[in-house]
Formats: sequence, C-alpha cells, structure tokens
Amino acid sequence: MQQVFAPWRIEWVEREEKDGDVECVFCELPHRGADREHLVVARNDHSVVMLNNYPYNPGHVMVIPDQHTDDFRELNDKMLLGHARLKQRTFDALESALSPDGFNAGLNIGEGSGGSIAHLHTHVVPRWEGDTNFMPVIADTKVIVEGLDDTYERLYVAFAEQDGATVPDDGAVRY
Repeated sequence: MQQVFAPWRIEWVEREEKDGDVECVFCELPHRGADREHLVVARNDHSVVMLNNYPYNPGHVMVIPDQHTDDFRELNDKMLLGHARLKQRTFDALESALSPDGFNAGLNIGEGSGGSIAHLHTHVVPRWEGDTNFMPVIADTKVIVEGLDDTYERLYVAFAEQDGATVPDDGAVRY
C-alpha cells in the first residue's frame, strides 16, 4: 500500500500515555475524563460513541457498549437496547453533521473477522456516492479529506442537538 501524508496522526504516535498497561482501551478510555482527547463524542447510560483513530471516511465512529465482551449474544437486555438506541442517535448525528448519502455499519466478531480490539463495537461509516475513486482502486490508498478534530466538532454539535445522548462538557468553546 502507498503512503499518504497524514500529519494529525503524529499526536497519537507521540502521545505520552501509550496505553500499554491497559487491558481494553474501550473499557478504560471512556472513563478517564477528557472525552475530547480520547475521541468520545457522545454517550448514553450503556454505550459510548468514539471517533475511529484510523477512519475509512470522515465521521467513521464506533458505538461501544460499556459491557466488556466480544460476543454480541452476551449483552443483557439493557445493554443491547442502550447500544441500539445510541446507534440510532449516531445515524441522526452523522446525517445532521455530514449529510452522507448512506452508511456502512457492522461488527467484527471473533479473531477471524479482522477486528483489532476484542471488545464488541459497531463501526458506522458515512458514505457518499463516488467516495471510492481511483486511489483505492489503482493505488491501494485511501485519502481522508477531513481531520479528526474537525469531524469531532461537527459531530459534537449534532449530538448536542438531540435527545437520547449526552456530550462531554469539557469547557471548550463550541461554534
């Protein structure tokens, strides 16, 4: 695969806190505070929404139940409903913030699925007609057209405008 210049990722590479001692980043990061720093954009009583550090498209988020499991069947009814409700809010927020033409949504379950974190989470990827161009087809390269900070800001505003999800109150000025 070819390389693409992505300077915003250096913050992740050079961060002081490497999470090497963390058993599960999805269990720990949402409970550290500093939601914006950890890309937590919204939550409800049973799940959180985090921006993906390595997005396929702008707005690529993960809806993550609080319960640590890698098996969808292990979610209790409250956790299952909370996860589903926050996915609904996520589609609403993404439509409001980014106006995509559609979505890909899915789970990676089990070691053979290609997932890198063994904590159940649903990927939601906004899609636009024509967003697959010659780069991934010919050059095996994906171009991401918006930085995580800008996407975070747009989704923060969209989640804040709806019921059923809360957004972090980190004291930042919103526009």
